[in-house]
Amino acid sequence: MTRVFAYCRVSTTDQTTENQLREIGSAGFEVAPKRTVTETISGSVPASARPGFAGLLNKLEDGDVLVVTKLDRLGRNAMDVRATVEALTGLGVRVHCLALGGVDLSSAAGKMTMGVLAAVAEFERDLLIERTQSGLARAKASGTPLGRPQTLRHTDASTALEKLSEGLSVAAVAREFKTSRQTIMRLRDRESHSPA
Repeated sequence: MTRVFAYCRVSTTDQTTENQLREIGSAGFEVAPKRTVTETISGSVPASARPGFAGLLNKLEDGDVLVVTKLDRLGRNAMDVRATVEALTGLGVRVHCLALGGVDLSSAAGKMTMGVLAAVAEFERDLLIERTQSGLARAKASGTPLGRPQTLRHTDASTALEKLSEGLSVAAVAREFKTSRQTIMRLRDRESHSPA
């Protein structure tokens, strides 16, 4: 017998999953309370990093059905949704999305939908790369320094190097300049590799 699970998510504590549960019931899916997973977590968190969804993955088996009201319950963007659905399909779980007419995403129509999602995900990824490269080029052209800001001013860096050469430990120098040991070690290593 096929087991049916429901996954319902809201972003904030002043929201409720009741409407999602009612919608799933109205669509004809009978889901036992023990097979209903509800959680309150931001949609910006990938599905794989959500505690409730991770617990659900441990329960699902080959032949099970997972019902969601909308695709955005499963992921933060098209790429995340696609990866989540592919992972579920790989487990042998059929995913039904009510917003898409209750279509099983592992069926022919569902695979077509996932193909469109894959194209959207690729488009999103390409746009992100393009915007990032454009922003970096603009920053370089305007002389904006790239990378993390230096935690030590130039004069402090020189003094820190002097203290190291006097025999003070990395930890002691880091404490004195209120910075991390890693910062002092990078400074020391950079100095030892610079041409004399």
